Amino acid sequence: MPNMSPKKNPMPSQAPDVRNKNFLEVATGYTQEVAVDEAQRCLQCKHRPCVAGCPVNIAIPDFIKQVAEGNFAGAYDIISESSSLPAVCGRVCPQETQCESKCVRGIKTEPVGIGRLERFVADWHNAQENVEVKKPQSNGHKVAVVGSGPAGLTCAGDLAKKGYEVTVFEALHLAGGVLVYGIPEFRLPKSIVQKEVDTLKALGVKVETNMIIGRVISIDELMDDMGFEAVFIGSGAGLPRFMKIPGENLNGVFSANEYLTRTNLMKAYRDDCATPIAKSKNVAIVGGGNVAMDAARCAKRLGAENVYIVYRRSEEELPARREEVEHAKEEGIIFKLLNNPVEILSDENGNVNGMKCIKMELGEPDESGRRRPVEVEGSEFVIDVDTVVISIGTSPNPLIKSTTKGLETQKWGGIITDENGLTSREGVYAGGDAVTGAATVILAMGAGKTAAAAIDEYIQNK
Repeated sequence: MPNMSPKKNPMPSQAPDVRNKNFLEVATGYTQEVAVDEAQRCLQCKHRPCVAGCPVNIAIPDFIKQVAEGNFAGAYDIISESSSLPAVCGRVCPQETQCESKCVRGIKTEPVGIGRLERFVADWHNAQENVEVKKPQSNGHKVAVVGSGPAGLTCAGDLAKKGYEVTVFEALHLAGGVLVYGIPEFRLPKSIVQKEVDTLKALGVKVETNMIIGRVISIDELMDDMGFEAVFIGSGAGLPRFMKIPGENLNGVFSANEYLTRTNLMKAYRDDCATPIAKSKNVAIVGGGNVAMDAARCAKRLGAENVYIVYRRSEEELPARREEVEHAKEEGIIFKLLNNPVEILSDENGNVNGMKCIKMELGEPDESGRRRPVEVEGSEFVIDVDTVVISIGTSPNPLIKSTTKGLETQKWGGIITDENGLTSREGVYAGGDAVTGAATVILAMGAGKTAAAAIDEYIQNK
């Protein structure tokens, strides 16, 4: 009999006034007993609407059925058929707008905790000793992958499972892309990312770090000189955008990319960090997405007394996940909504000592369907801050475009592809944020998966 409890089993977590002072993972995960109980809430619908909501099409009812029966190894095998990064997805995917939004249980009650169960299964698997990863027999074909973020790792994993000799080229000194430099330790422990990367290496994937494609070597050279028959570009969108207001060049103004990279990848919160970050008392984060929430929660953990989210629309329009917003509120982040910065102020030494804002009100909907924010005349005020983090979006770096012959891009920098990820260059595919601009981890994974299938078909037909 299914478990007809109307609510999900709650996710155990650190208390807010404890976790906002450390970088340990906030959520601590289901026990085996709780995971089985939650899995038994699944009705095993014949039409399986949850699968349609998953960008990588995991056989969700099948793996949940195995969890309900206590067969966690079988559940992992089912998930890993479709996903190369299950421990990551279980933590950072917006399940509430994807698979769980399609769950039949969610029509009248809370949906099944699909993401929480995926995380449990992946963590259970990773905790087992002597798990052997079987390396497929090589099919003799070579594929290069540019970027080791979620799109690149997914593409590499899917191709490696088919026997391709895959080499991933990563610009930074550590594989993982946005998973290691962008998402904080308290949301996604870096040991989890490393475990997923190690699994791909066991499948035969080679990872070359400190390789800036377009500088160290070009895509043309990969194909013409090094024998790679196809290339997948999953280089992300790491070029930060700014507001172009006075004071953005002051000491104490960071892009969210720099702030999070120093904190997450370079471990700026540790005393022995070789790449520290400013010790701040009052911090303003400009923006309302997941990256803004991550930066705000990091600032709090780095010792700031007051951390403000400054966003020009209302809470209803915040693009961040509801869970991230609630966690930020619980941890003491102050939301200054319907406000927009117009100038960053400085002291006589060129350091930030305030941010001038103007109040906003919502007018008519714009082209996105959201109500357009309009300035309220004469409503300027100053927030007392010594650090400002700009988190209003990113664009793809133009380096690959400028060094690759015949690669067509959008005006804003995104690589143009067809529905299978094929670019204007034969044998060159792309996906993830390099194509769409900043989006979610799971959408990038879906793009990597689609491109891997297309690359396989291209090489086999060639």
